[in-house]
Amino acid sequence: MMAKNGESRIDKGLNTIIGPGCVIRGDITVEGGLRIDGSVTGKIVARGPLTVGREGNIVAPTVEVSSATIGGYIEGNITAPERIHLEPSARIKGNLVTGVLVIEEGARFVGQSNDIEDE
Repeated sequence: MMAKNGESRIDKGLNTIIGPGCVIRGDITVEGGLRIDGSVTGKIVARGPLTVGREGNIVAPTVEVSSATIGGYIEGNITAPERIHLEPSARIKGNLVTGVLVIEEGARFVGQSNDIEDE
């Protein structure tokens, strides 16, 4: 998108979807939001929110996003300064750094959690 002054404006809404059955091996960098319903192996960086559907599967050394809503599986450390929300189907193996952590009943989390301000 172009701003009035002609400069590019980054939309932090959802602008990239990795659908069911899609397999990506390699790092992903996204200027906006990202939804993963497929499989990703590699570092993930997004300026916007991350949504991982129930069938989503991520194996990453690090996931760096503004916020995360997770219903699938992630193996790796997640940094989301705004918020991390683990839905009942979430399976997390790694450390979390965030401002707000919500863990719904049924979610599984193996790792440590730290407040973003402690980092």
